[in-house]
Parts: sequence; C-alpha cells; structure tokens
Amino acid sequence: MNVILIGLPASGKSTVGVILAKVTGRSFIDTDLVIQSREGALLSEIIAARGTVGFLSCEEQALLSVSSDNAVIATGGSAVYSARGMEHLKSSGTVVYLRASERAILDRLNDIEGRGVVLRDGQTTEDMISERLPLYERYADIIIDEDGMTVEQTVRQAAARIKEHERQTI
Repeated sequence: MNVILIGLPASGKSTVGVILAKVTGRSFIDTDLVIQSREGALLSEIIAARGTVGFLSCEEQALLSVSSDNAVIATGGSAVYSARGMEHLKSSGTVVYLRASERAILDRLNDIEGRGVVLRDGQTTEDMISERLPLYERYADIIIDEDGMTVEQTVRQAAARIKEHERQTI
C-alpha cells in the first residue's frame, strides 16, 4: 500500500517523505521530480514556458503515470487541482496531509518562483493557500499538524497514524 503526501509548498512533503520511506520500508517517489524528468526542464521553467494551465496538465499526466504499490509518494503542492490524478493516487493507498500554518509556510517560502510554485496571474501566496486548504482536507485520510514538531516527530507521528489507518482499512 502506498502513502501519498499532500500539502502546501514548503510543508516538508519531500523531506518527510524520504525519511518516512526509510522507516516504513517503502520506496520513495517525488512527483515534482517525475515531472522534471518527463519534461526535461525545471518546474519553474515549465511554468514560465507553458503557463499555469500547461504546467497543471503536465502535473496531471505525471500523477497518472505513477504506478507503485509500496511507495511513499510526495506530490507537488498543486497536485490537488487534478481530481483525476488524486483519485488515481488515492486508489493505491493512504493520503496524508502535512498541515502547516500559513505563517510557517510563508516563513519557509523564500524563493517562490525558483521553487516552481503554481500561482495564477495576480494571485498572492495567501490567496493560493486559502484556495488549496479545502482541497487538501477533501483528499486526506490522515491529517498531521506539523506546527511545533521537528521533521523526526512528524515522521514518527505519520508512521504511527498510517499503521493504525492501514489496520482499520484491511
């Protein structure tokens, strides 16, 4: 069974995902890296060249291409805009929302353009956050509140909650 990590940009999906994969004996897949590999370009370059809509199309194709049965899958922050992509991932495992406060995210997001964060023309980071929060909650099987926790504490809590969730769903 897969573990799918969702959350805002800079919520720690990739960092937590690598460690969570190690402690749960799963492989690790970062869908941002899948996109970059498929497109031969950085996320920021894809957004600049194709715009938000073009990037989201690339992202959906990458999400739909993920085929694994024992992986931790770290998604990009905008993955939740693709209902098809999220349904595909959700059908293969447990979706874990790494929830961090708006303040924590704003403190961590130093180079939003360089990171390849999807923002529509005129959309502020705060607008993007409030638009995405209901989508993360919609898809989540488990919500981990990260504020005040170290990466290791987040991983420990996620591993325990995933194990409990898998026990209940089998």
